[in-house]
Amino acid sequence: MMSPAMIALRENLKALSLATVARDLESRIRQAKESGAGYDEFLLDLTTIELEARAENRLNRRVREAKFPLMKTLEGFDFAAVPDLDIRIIRELTGGGYIKEHRNVLFLGRSGTGKTHLATALGVEACRNNYRTRFLSCYGLVNELIEARQERDLRRLIGRYARYDLLILDELGYIPFSKEGGELLFQVLAERQEKGSVIITTNLGFADWTQVFGDPVMTAALLDRLTHRAHIINCQWDSYRLKESLKGQQKRKGS
Repeated sequence: MMSPAMIALRENLKALSLATVARDLESRIRQAKESGAGYDEFLLDLTTIELEARAENRLNRRVREAKFPLMKTLEGFDFAAVPDLDIRIIRELTGGGYIKEHRNVLFLGRSGTGKTHLATALGVEACRNNYRTRFLSCYGLVNELIEARQERDLRRLIGRYARYDLLILDELGYIPFSKEGGELLFQVLAERQEKGSVIITTNLGFADWTQVFGDPVMTAALLDRLTHRAHIINCQWDSYRLKESLKGQQKRKGS
């Protein structure tokens, strides 16, 4: 049976929003008695588990908000399969300094080279660093913007996307969209200039972006804004996805 002091202590912990400590209190006290831990070690243990639980909850909340279609991490990326990729740049980006400085990251290359995987993985790292992150396809965003304009809700939607610390736009150029769509996407990116970071994956070289946005003058202005102080990563190697598939087939044959 729990003592009155223990009951009061647990209520105090809950009032202080130390829910994890309150839940694990009895077991931690028992472990401290068995190990002979001092008061300082006991308190350190309690505060450590509380901080770890809060960090995990915060990460889960950020990941849910980001709405990644698939969870891809840097740990799951085979860097040996793409020796032309400068891993030092990727490691530098994991710290999130580019987000703090409102700099962008552009992945350019053919389909299957791992651009989406790397962009998603950097998004997960941003969530770990407690940055508000949102992932969506360029085509999906454009459709959402067109619908918002029709419903006279465009300004609110653009403002919402401007508030994310990191906006990840996947597959620019894979599916063409209308002149209206290009103009609306331009508005979102212009609104974020020097306010938040953008990661873009595309199969188009910069010279071909006019195919997406139509107006050469608008395209040039957008590229000027996006590429200023940006990290531009050219993914010119063979298909990473194909290499992963072949590797999986070889493993199955060998087993």
